[in-house]
Amino acid sequence: MQFVVGWLVDRFDVNRVLAAGFVLWSLATAATGLVHGIVLLLVMRMILGVGESVAFPCSSKILARHLPEHHRGLANGVVSGSLKFGPAVGTLGAGLLMARYGWRPVFIGIGLISLLWLPAWAKWRPRGPGLARPVAARSGYIAILTSRSFWGAAAGHFSSNYLLYLSVTWLPFYLQRERHLSLQSMTRVASAYFLVDALACLSTGAIADFFIRRGHSPTRVRKSAMALGHATAAIALLGLAFAGPDNYLPWMLAVGAGSGISGAGVFAFAQTLAGPETAGRWVGLQNGFANFAGVLCPALTGRLVDKTGNFTAAFAIAAALMLLGGFAWVFGVGRLEQATPAGNTEPSQQLIYAEPV
Repeated sequence: MQFVVGWLVDRFDVNRVLAAGFVLWSLATAATGLVHGIVLLLVMRMILGVGESVAFPCSSKILARHLPEHHRGLANGVVSGSLKFGPAVGTLGAGLLMARYGWRPVFIGIGLISLLWLPAWAKWRPRGPGLARPVAARSGYIAILTSRSFWGAAAGHFSSNYLLYLSVTWLPFYLQRERHLSLQSMTRVASAYFLVDALACLSTGAIADFFIRRGHSPTRVRKSAMALGHATAAIALLGLAFAGPDNYLPWMLAVGAGSGISGAGVFAFAQTLAGPETAGRWVGLQNGFANFAGVLCPALTGRLVDKTGNFTAAFAIAAALMLLGGFAWVFGVGRLEQATPAGNTEPSQQLIYAEPV
């Protein structure tokens, strides 16, 4: 749905698209706890995916429209950090609740309680045209797909998502199967991992903005953060792959730190390269290709663990992909400024904006 929702976000009121998607995924979450049978369960999860698809194209559209470059690091750190705070709280809280009450009441409760966000969004959602007004037509899909910077960002984003899906889908099993933790101990350790990830994301975004406000090049600052994050995660993954029972935890938390350091820039790149009027399309495409990591990572990891009996090979592959992703961010993406995609020479297709008077 990423490939479709990006067009919707650029075409219609982004605030309403975000609210509609949120209602859909909240209700699908609650309904998951009510249905019986594998078919209905899969239908609810599919509907949830449709609703969730609006999240990042919408948030990127809003940030690109309303915030200047030197504030987008922290803002994206909050958004991406919240993606990690969710599992930090959910793994601990929902894990303990499921152990006591079962999974159905937890799904129903989370889905219904989430709807309390809607009145707040209706009151405090951003309004107005924002920082820039378009004076020419927004760029289309073909123009974006012919941009080298787009493919560099998509490749880097894919590697970041690979690590994200590895942690979300396999970290609990790893802690219980390979480290022999109880359910309660697993929830605490996994929550600590996601908490480190989130805090690193927030702090990196704020620090990057600080340096940009001091006059440093946004290209150099944001690419340096991505390189540091990917390198940290890759080294820590290799350390975790060969760690013993007494020293695996520091390596695991270092992986979370590397993931968080790189997380603040994933969508900040796209917002600057696309510009306010095309952020939905660009992020929809970038996040769509990047989310194929969610298809590859869980299946490949499961096959490797089943064949070898441990996570060594799975972590080594993730480390290699993180290194490749770091190179993609640094060398695959061009100068961090609003891009006119390659081969797009007609004035009506260019990405041009007038600064507000």
